[in-house]
Amino acid sequence: MKSGDLKALQAPLKSAYRNDPSSAVITLEAEGVLGEESISCKVDTGKALVEAGLHPATGGDGSFACSGDMLLEALVACAGVTLKAVATALEIELRGGKVRAEGDLDFRGTLGVDKAAPVGFRDIRLEFDLDTDAGEEQLQSLLKLTERYCVVYQTLKNSPDLTLAPLLKAG
Repeated sequence: MKSGDLKALQAPLKSAYRNDPSSAVITLEAEGVLGEESISCKVDTGKALVEAGLHPATGGDGSFACSGDMLLEALVACAGVTLKAVATALEIELRGGKVRAEGDLDFRGTLGVDKAAPVGFRDIRLEFDLDTDAGEEQLQSLLKLTERYCVVYQTLKNSPDLTLAPLLKAG
């Protein structure tokens, strides 16, 4: 896709969102079904059914997807798409590239072994390896705008209000 094609595609959306800001607010949803015989949860991604379960560091056997890996995968996907869109808009040619995320977890927190140990990632690193002739200034701009517009990155960096709904019992 060329820069002009992307701008033409997004122009009517940007105009609509400027004229009616409420039209830009969309609720995304995810839903899972608890496993019947295993400690797992099946999540329909819209493209595939993914069954997540315990990580081997918490007693799992490695046969299920790990939700921590899925979080990093969502970050990689969002950052990759955002970077590609920004590069297209800025007319920075990318011949190829890779996006990598890695995060550090202390499973003592998750398993309740040490109450001082955090539950969740304590550090996440996001890296890009790009095949491009872009100069340093262009690359810095690309990185800055990717960080600014990547939804998953910004959500992790600036945690939103998160609520847990009351427990509902089926009849």
